[in-house]
Amino acid sequence: MKFFHHPGFAAPIGRHMVPVAKPALVAAAVVKVLPQIEIVEPDPVGIEDLCRVHLPKYVEAVRTGNPRSLAESQRFPWSPELFGSVCLTSGGVLAAARQSLEDGASAALANGFHHASSDHGEGYCTFNGLVVALEALRAERKISTAAVLDLDLHYGNGTALLAATRPWLRALSIYGNDYWMNRSYMDVRARYHVDGPNHLSVPLVPTKGGDRDNMLEILEDWLPWLVAEGRPDVILYQAGVDLLREDPFSPLDLGPEDLLERDRIVFEFAKREGIPIAWTLAGGCAPDIGKVVEAHLNTAMACSGVFAK
Repeated sequence: MKFFHHPGFAAPIGRHMVPVAKPALVAAAVVKVLPQIEIVEPDPVGIEDLCRVHLPKYVEAVRTGNPRSLAESQRFPWSPELFGSVCLTSGGVLAAARQSLEDGASAALANGFHHASSDHGEGYCTFNGLVVALEALRAERKISTAAVLDLDLHYGNGTALLAATRPWLRALSIYGNDYWMNRSYMDVRARYHVDGPNHLSVPLVPTKGGDRDNMLEILEDWLPWLVAEGRPDVILYQAGVDLLREDPFSPLDLGPEDLLERDRIVFEFAKREGIPIAWTLAGGCAPDIGKVVEAHLNTAMACSGVFAK
């Protein structure tokens, strides 16, 4: 099994609430604990790949820093190195998705995708590498249909907007924080989305003492929706770890063992249905980065365990 990581994933943005060192820490943990997994450096995506999903004026703003307000719409401070970094992270998703078609499963040890829409970034997501990767695979004629399963704490608003104009894509977001217009809503009852025939949002309302059972029940109930119109050619899985109780944005009482069970269910579903799956890092702002890395490592262990059977 091959996972994809590149030192260039870490954009030089200085001190920030988003731990840019996390991908490298996760990659190191995978090498140590799961030596059977090969870590491979991906190639960056090109401007043509980005422009299948994002408007050229937005891509150019991120490349040049002009206009600065658009270049920083994702809430990262712009630097000349930012463009290369986000081309590499999207390249990681593309490489993992392509590899999953051969091996059944893969991973891009990178994060920052699902809030970005066609004309701007949001929520520390510059380009929507999920849809960029899928459009590239379609251009290569490797796939015709796809699904995105988003289990980040935050609603994947950018992916939903992009899916709305792509009938070949199904996007399911099961979330514990709403997200819209660069604003997070911890109370998921504060606003509701208009779903479409191919994009669906399912909130996780906190239930005292029952968050684990609620999350797993909702997951089991809605996973079949991904194949309701036929099996997609690939699933991209946003394996968020910001649902942990230690995360400052999480209203949910969930531990690493709960997310491990969630991941196992997802990978077993994909294997049972015969659908290649590639996963990405997502979320995770707990003060102790060791807990964040542990949760991501659990996803790697669940992936390896299921697909090694």
